[in-house]
Amino acid sequence: MAKRKYIILAAGAEGDPVVIYARYSSAKQNEQSIEGQLRFCHEYAERRGFRVVGEYIDRGISGADAEGRPEFQRMIQDAASGAFRFIVVWKLDRFSRNRYDSAIYKQRLVRHGVKVLSATEGVGEGYESNVLAAILETMADDYLRQLSEKCSEGCTKRREKGTA
Repeated sequence: MAKRKYIILAAGAEGDPVVIYARYSSAKQNEQSIEGQLRFCHEYAERRGFRVVGEYIDRGISGADAEGRPEFQRMIQDAASGAFRFIVVWKLDRFSRNRYDSAIYKQRLVRHGVKVLSATEGVGEGYESNVLAAILETMADDYLRQLSEKCSEGCTKRREKGTA
């Protein structure tokens, strides 16, 4: 069996290059949503002394499926270049609302020495942060499941009333 090579990530140092990933998923959100996310992420990076070297933004695309987000995919590919150490998101659910996708893509990033940081949720380094991230990701995944159930319920009721 081939041995895997992983890069150990430290807590981050002043001047470390980071990118910001922002996303909104529906017509109910808009550019203000993106601007707010970017503002929080830039402020977070500044407080930590990080150097923002890029932004990746997906507009009007669900976080349920990472494959359908072109900027997300470009960011994952760019991580292999070594141009940045961290991806800063407003909340972890901006990275993914799907636990499986989140685990797969975070594993790919770790192989390139890149870690995802939340600007608002206090997820940092260490075991406790991993547990918190897992809980937040589970909640985001469950939110999608509940939303799907509500949408299906609403469609069924409209069909029954003859308004669908």
